[in-house]
Amino acid sequence: MKGAVIDLGTNTFNLIIFNKLKENYEVLATLKYPVNLGMGGINENIISPEALNRATKALTEFVQKCKEFEVEKIKAFGTSAMRGAKNGTQLVQEVKNNLGIEIIIIDGQEEASLIYEGVKSVHNFTANSCIMDIGGGSTEFIFVEDGKVVSKESFDIGVSRIIQKFDLSDPLSQSDIEMIIEFLESNSNDDFKNRKSLHLIGASGSFETYSHLIEKKELDTKKSSSLPFETFLKQLEYLIHSSLKDRNENDAIPDYREKMIHVAALKTTWVIEKVGITQCFTSPASLKEGVILREFKE
Repeated sequence: MKGAVIDLGTNTFNLIIFNKLKENYEVLATLKYPVNLGMGGINENIISPEALNRATKALTEFVQKCKEFEVEKIKAFGTSAMRGAKNGTQLVQEVKNNLGIEIIIIDGQEEASLIYEGVKSVHNFTANSCIMDIGGGSTEFIFVEDGKVVSKESFDIGVSRIIQKFDLSDPLSQSDIEMIIEFLESNSNDDFKNRKSLHLIGASGSFETYSHLIEKKELDTKKSSSLPFETFLKQLEYLIHSSLKDRNENDAIPDYREKMIHVAALKTTWVIEKVGITQCFTSPASLKEGVILREFKE
């Protein structure tokens, strides 16, 4: 069966088209669209008219691509920006009426569960681990000990929220860094703060960019990749203190991440120090792969 999953993220909409096999799946095509659904309203719990237009345009292109591949079944999931928006149902209704797609808005716990399903399909857990998925609206953390999930957290500390909440200098000043860390501390709970793990597994997104900066090559789509730890820490430090001009001129950073990757790097460093990480990995699989494995069982 040919299927498709659409992940309506706060920053980026992702489409994966696949052929479902008995135990696995074959990827036929992928598309990524920088919709920036949360831009201009996420902290006020609205989706701006401009963002609604970008969303509609992206989903129209996605549906056309699905038709080209004769997709039989499409699953679409809305995350942080949509679940918090007062007018999120407007987008859901318009997409259903005009494109025939039913968008399911999921809460943070469900989002974390699907992320875990995706990551565990490509990563072998050999130590107590923390999975991290950096989003525009929220960030999910899944803690795995002895091969079992012991905690799932979703906090509204996404990079788009931070960028729009604070008037940040370019590059970040020391007071900016302290202000962002205080925000992260204030919006995470004690259970998270008291967790300890040796391994950090970053679920696609910003972590793919980190990998490209270090390795200068595409990720293996079938398994997680280890990042040289000391080099990784230095790369994060570079990003935190980089200017927008620096990031614009760096070909390894996609255009749609240039305005936010330095904040993502600061958040990643905060987690490494908070949790006690000694080794990092990038997972090519995340929410949409988790949906394939859980929702498209034959």
